[in-house]
Amino acid sequence: MPLLTVIIVLIVVGVLLWLINSYIPMDGKIKRILNVVVVIAVIIWLLKVFGLFDSMMNIHV
Repeated sequence: MPLLTVIIVLIVVGVLLWLINSYIPMDGKIKRILNVVVVIAVIIWLLKVFGLFDSMMNIHV
């Protein structure tokens, strides 16, 4: 996946999250949970895009 596509997706996700946080009235706890879930999902997606997620799954402790 080209780097430009990754940057565009990150910008779109950030803007959408900002719009949701700014214009949709929600309780602070719900906003915090939503933000954490989105950040974790984006981190996992980035790890998969760069191929680090598969290599981390092969590590045995």
